[in-house]
Amino acid sequence: MADDHTFLLQRVQPAMVGLIDGSLSTLAPIFAIVLHTHKPFDAFIAGIATAIGAGISMAFSEGLSDTGTETGRGNPFVRGSITGAGTFVGGILHTLPFLISQYHTALVAAIVVVAFELVTLAYLRYRFFKTSFLQSFLAVTVGGAAIAGVSALVGSA
Repeated sequence: MADDHTFLLQRVQPAMVGLIDGSLSTLAPIFAIVLHTHKPFDAFIAGIATAIGAGISMAFSEGLSDTGTETGRGNPFVRGSITGAGTFVGGILHTLPFLISQYHTALVAAIVVVAFELVTLAYLRYRFFKTSFLQSFLAVTVGGAAIAGVSALVGSA
């Protein structure tokens, strides 16, 4: 296997899985909590717990998904660690704005961070996987929008 392909398969792909999962899967609990309570610090606590829990879950999922020997995906501990760290980073970034105590300011800041995350994810897919930037952006945005809709419905209840 060529070095570039190995790097892509064993490092970039697990990182992307983690970043995408962390950026998208943690949106629902964080935004549902803040929309329901109007208390940014409550959303921060939910976000920390979600980012850590999702990171651990994804690390185990990736690490246990295969041994890496048959597929060429590399050491499962390394892949799991990369995926778990990526998941945590993806989840913690839009959690940090909820340290701002003013509800509307925290919410706007978090939305800006989510937009930054989506653009970054689209760029990384474009850069490493040679996908169309626009197509990648639309794909991650559709996922984010669906999750945001669910968050708004649950949080408004």
